[in-house]
Amino acid sequence: MYQFDIAAGSKAELYRELTRALDAMTANEPDAIANMANAAALLWQYLPDLNWAGFYRMIGDELVLGPFQGKPACIRIPLGKGVCGAAASTRATQLVEDVNAFAGHIACDVASASELVVPIVFAGRLIGVLDLDSPNVGRFDAEDAAGCEVLVALIAERIA
Repeated sequence: MYQFDIAAGSKAELYRELTRALDAMTANEPDAIANMANAAALLWQYLPDLNWAGFYRMIGDELVLGPFQGKPACIRIPLGKGVCGAAASTRATQLVEDVNAFAGHIACDVASASELVVPIVFAGRLIGVLDLDSPNVGRFDAEDAAGCEVLVALIAERIA
């Protein structure tokens, strides 16, 4: 069992601590599903104001639900559809302050008000996305996006 003392004073320090914890948890584990499951649990435990944290895996030509924490979610998402599909098709982080203003938003949980999705690319291949939802409008900012991009860069080869 892992136990971390993550008591960061700033958001930047929080993401540094999360990166260290994620590195410790996944460094010697070859199983992608186990690593995604622990990453989702870590983010769920330490990032405030989330109602969903998890992964969608790129399977064939669509995103398929992977390990997560939160309410049951949409199982399959076509590329280009919703925030996750937009992140996957553009390979660019999507930071959405208000999901109701995002054309084509897929409401897996009607309580979600903002969303952050980071594409996971390894060796030039899209392998999935990290998806975070919050019930609060404007929950995510550029620091969250940058912090999650570092986390995704760390874990990409460990889930490929």
